[in-house]
Amino acid sequence: MPKQFFRTAAIAVIAAATLGLASQAHAACTVIAATNSGPTKGSALAASQRAVESQAQDLKRKHGWRSVSISARKVKADPFWKAVRPVVPPEIIIRPDTRTTHAHTTCWPGVVVPFVCTSGARICGQ
Repeated sequence: MPKQFFRTAAIAVIAAATLGLASQAHAACTVIAATNSGPTKGSALAASQRAVESQAQDLKRKHGWRSVSISARKVKADPFWKAVRPVVPPEIIIRPDTRTTHAHTTCWPGVVVPFVCTSGARICGQ
């Protein structure tokens, strides 16, 4: 067989292997949100941020990812009692929002509990 045939075949095999590795290295990402409440703004904020971290670890186990990266992502405030308060009016949101490397958190006074916070994050796993 001609040398050109083997060279072309070798290039095709290398290209296929490279594409396969690139697709494996591609991270799957999703945005998650967690809402929690507390007697103080600080306790509600910490609880919602812990819930985001917990969801990230749950996704890691569920998908069999070796690693995850978490970055803050602003999400819509998500009230617990939607029958009483279907949306969080912008005028009651406690400013400023709290942003860490892992979560963007919005808090407001609750209807049934003193404070409610929703944290958001983008989770990418490999």
